[in-house]
Amino acid sequence: MRIVVDLNRCEGYAQCAFLAPDVFSMHGQEALMYDPGPGEERREQVLRAAAACPVQAITVEWDTARRPGGAFTDVR
Repeated sequence: MRIVVDLNRCEGYAQCAFLAPDVFSMHGQEALMYDPGPGEERREQVLRAAAACPVQAITVEWDTARRPGGAFTDVR
């Protein structure tokens, strides 16, 4: 799993940090820090965090070795 956050789109609502605190965290009021390659054990948290983002700034992609049919697959 690979996470990409469009930091130009992110407005710091911090829903991701609330739902997946081991992956996303806020530094100050506007700076988002995140782990771009969390382990599979964080899958459910990451998917919920991406779905909860009010501005849809989070994209979750899957490695082609685990997912058949081409390049990375966006879950949105």
